[in-house]
Amino acid sequence: MTVQDRVHSPEEGAAQGGAYEERTLGFWLYMLSDAVIFALLFATYLVMAGNIAGAPSPQSQFSLTHAFGETLLLLTSSLTFGLASLAQKANRPRLLQAFLLVTFLLGLGFVLMELVEFQGMIAAGAGPDQSGALSSFFVLVGTHGLHVSVGLLWILVMMSQVALKGLTAPVSSRLARLGLFWHFLDIIWVGIFSVVYLPGVLE
Repeated sequence: MTVQDRVHSPEEGAAQGGAYEERTLGFWLYMLSDAVIFALLFATYLVMAGNIAGAPSPQSQFSLTHAFGETLLLLTSSLTFGLASLAQKANRPRLLQAFLLVTFLLGLGFVLMELVEFQGMIAAGAGPDQSGALSSFFVLVGTHGLHVSVGLLWILVMMSQVALKGLTAPVSSRLARLGLFWHFLDIIWVGIFSVVYLPGVLE
């Protein structure tokens, strides 16, 4: 019998359960602080959107097809992460790993598309140093992209932990927090698409 398989006393089990609940609560508090940051970035963009200072406006650089492609990738990655969570609950680590890998690839595709968009805007003279509107756009969208990149690294870490340790209670707890983080980023992107991209291409 391994250390992971040994039976814990009720006191040990309660202590561990309390520790996981505290970590989950702490993570919720972190996400609330992150939500405040994104709310400020949204507000800054809305205030600065008209301050183009003679430079191209962010809206003139938007492609609805490109933005829709990014949205499709991220929404699908949220679905595959949900399927990974179901595989976790069913105690099917191989299926979990497969869905995590698909989620990672979809998220990576999203980040690459975002980098292509940024590169094209900078090449067209619409970089973040050209106006307040462009600066606020790059900061808002770039901050979200940075969060997605952190999420991708986290997915790789969790895949390695599942492979090495199995679906132990600590690993499952970390996967649950990763799920909260990933779905939160999905919600933020829907806000970005609705507030930044969609009005821009419909003007």
